[in-house]
Amino acid sequence: MNLELKDKVIIVTGGAKGIGLGIAKVLATEGAIPVVIGRNKQDNELAIQELQSYGVQAFAIQAELSDPVAAKMAVKSVIEEFGRIDGIVNNAGLNDGVGLEHGSYEQFMQSLHSNLIHYYLMAHHALPELKKSKGAIVNITSKTADTGQGNTSAYAASNGGRNALTREWAVELLKYGIRVNSVVVSECWTPQYAKWITTLDNPDAMLKEITSRIPFENRMTTAEEIGNTTAFLLSQKSSHTTGQLIYVDGGYVHLDRALANQ
Repeated sequence: MNLELKDKVIIVTGGAKGIGLGIAKVLATEGAIPVVIGRNKQDNELAIQELQSYGVQAFAIQAELSDPVAAKMAVKSVIEEFGRIDGIVNNAGLNDGVGLEHGSYEQFMQSLHSNLIHYYLMAHHALPELKKSKGAIVNITSKTADTGQGNTSAYAASNGGRNALTREWAVELLKYGIRVNSVVVSECWTPQYAKWITTLDNPDAMLKEITSRIPFENRMTTAEEIGNTTAFLLSQKSSHTTGQLIYVDGGYVHLDRALANQ
């Protein structure tokens, strides 16, 4: 693809691993400058080495985004380094299993900070630069907002909030020419997912059962496929697309599950 993203400065939160790294790699292949923000310095450094192998500039910032001060300083660091911001991918977060029955107020609030509140803070602090560049925002969200999952109240609430903020910001930012969209993920294969599946009884059988429910090709979505759609939404090739929730999930959420067995 040529999405005309060359030298565009794009922040990717949680960009050192998993879906975030998949997105950053696609941006690198498009000639953009991925700015990885993550909590682990070693993971960030490994990601930058991989991204630079594509022949592009890349930059990493170590930050715990559940800390509002750290989120603000991360954006400030990007501006100091590059003098501009052309786009943001809000991606960082974790399905942390804070449920209703066995959760607590403290756990619920911490999960909101880890999964939702920094989405607002990153966009808020970057907005002055996005107004100059007429940049774009892409929020990575999860099917849990639509389907529920059980025992993950805080994560589901966070994703419902991510989707609502996508449409709210799309309205508020119309006057600045800033587009805002979501990419909704269902079953995407990442190292974190691979680690989780091994904690289950008979992981191979469970993985086969999960993939059998995904209508299109009975397989997991890849991080690269999430990255491809995200890069498109960041680019001017999607210049009249805003306020949309784009499901990159092989039909998992909306197609009849009976189709998966045909």
